[in-house]
Amino acid sequence: MPIWVDADACPVPIREILCRAATRWQITTTFIANHAISLPPSPYIKRRQVPHGFDVADNEIMDQMQPGDLVITQDIPLAAEAIEKGADVFNPRGQAFTKENIRQRLAMRNFMEEMRNAGQVTGGPAPFSQTDRKEFADKLDRWLQRNHRS
Repeated sequence: MPIWVDADACPVPIREILCRAATRWQITTTFIANHAISLPPSPYIKRRQVPHGFDVADNEIMDQMQPGDLVITQDIPLAAEAIEKGADVFNPRGQAFTKENIRQRLAMRNFMEEMRNAGQVTGGPAPFSQTDRKEFADKLDRWLQRNHRS
């Protein structure tokens, strides 16, 4: 039951929370990115740097993950694929992607992309906050308590 992290856009505070949890719960947590990232030494924390390119990190996560694993990502298409393959998925703000909500999330993502391409929408998500950090930590803790195997 490892944890897979789409680390290219993962906020540093979330990486820190994941690293502490990996060591405390002794659960393999792999950060996959197309650039070098700094992680503390631990037998439970792994990093995998993939080449630059469209969806290279996403494809690596999909190739490695198994049903029941946890995937941390902001990438909604990756979340949809991981859910289809049987993973639990949530984003760095602690929001779960589920079979029940992923279609609506994909539709909204596609709509917003069309609006941006038409020049109608500017800006991005709200800045990452202390509340987001707490939401993520709480969600991760609940997931670990529910899924940890001795």
